[in-house]
Amino acid sequence: MQKIPKQEYTAECKALAVKRVKDGLTVGAAARELGLIDQTLRNWVKAADAGKLNGAGTKPVTPEQMEVTRARTEVTGASARSKS
Repeated sequence: MQKIPKQEYTAECKALAVKRVKDGLTVGAAARELGLIDQTLRNWVKAADAGKLNGAGTKPVTPEQMEVTRARTEVTGASARSKS
């Protein structure tokens, strides 16, 4: 049995879907119209009300994570330069 890949939506797509609900369309009708599962759209509306609606791949990054990533990039770049 194959695993179905998780669908990812952009922040703009989510915001547009939430706007349809806020403009008076029911969650069920908007979800059917957009090809979404009702609960997914309900979750987006709830997240938008809380100010936490994000797009695909938009995880919050802490300053520590940024520093680690920058250090890794420097080390990788230095090792690549020393090999050439």
